[in-house]
Amino acid sequence: MSSSNSIDFSGRVAIVTGAGGGLGRQHALALAARGAKVVVNDLGGARDGSGGSVSAAQAVVDEIKAAGGEAIANGASVTDFEAVQAMVKQAVDAWGRVDILVNNAGILRDKSFAKMELDDFKLVVDVHLMGAVNCTKAVWALMNEQKYGRIVMTTSSSGLYGNFGQSNYGAAKLALVGLMQTLSLEGAKNDIRVNCLAPTAATRMTEGLMPQEVLDALKPEAVVPAMLVLAAQDAPNRTILCAGAGTFEAAHITMTQGAWLGIAPDTPEQLAARLSEVTSRDGEVVPQSGAAQGTNEVGKAMANAKRG
Repeated sequence: MSSSNSIDFSGRVAIVTGAGGGLGRQHALALAARGAKVVVNDLGGARDGSGGSVSAAQAVVDEIKAAGGEAIANGASVTDFEAVQAMVKQAVDAWGRVDILVNNAGILRDKSFAKMELDDFKLVVDVHLMGAVNCTKAVWALMNEQKYGRIVMTTSSSGLYGNFGQSNYGAAKLALVGLMQTLSLEGAKNDIRVNCLAPTAATRMTEGLMPQEVLDALKPEAVVPAMLVLAAQDAPNRTILCAGAGTFEAAHITMTQGAWLGIAPDTPEQLAARLSEVTSRDGEVVPQSGAAQGTNEVGKAMANAKRG
């Protein structure tokens, strides 16, 4: 840690949700090891979200304290906004501020869509999406006031690219990317940077799904560097970082150049005939906001009107 540009969290206060085990525990330990004071939040439920006990969070707090760090345990369910507000108050009462929020809490209720009960769909969306919304809302005014904040949403390759049996989880995880896109714009003026992390890690949520040698490569520790970069003072804004087994990638939501076809009775047939041109990735861009789509469309229409 002697290099001048080392990532340091001294004086910073972080909240990590779902930090009683797996990836969240590694996030909490790593932030604390680099100087952050950490609220270790965990409902302490089963993988499917049932039950609850603060003992998992307390064990991580004990680990942090034994290593000379500062931490407090919190057992709020991220789906309970009042409990989440109380968690933020607990952090502020203890340490005066909240600089970092890592939205990591999650559950799985995997089934093919044909066999899935709607309750299992709703609950997964509630924990992943609304849980992150609740926690973010609870720190948002505070971060705007102190003109500093770093928020990490945990997305997933299942949301970005799909995964059989995970329609509920995938929908919730890509929704977090949409949330990040707008919050990164709204928070920018007060130095609130919002990013997404897409981890591949072997934790309680993935056990039984992969062979052991693959599980060994996918240690949750290998994902942590990406989180630290996204939570750091020099963090990017509006970035989707993917991480697993020591490899790091970025995901982008892009827009193709498209083609102007006009408005005519045969436009649907024209579009069908030229679909490969419309979907061609040559010259695709990463829009800086949703307005880019309309700008491209109107620009092409105006250019065509001039030619006409």
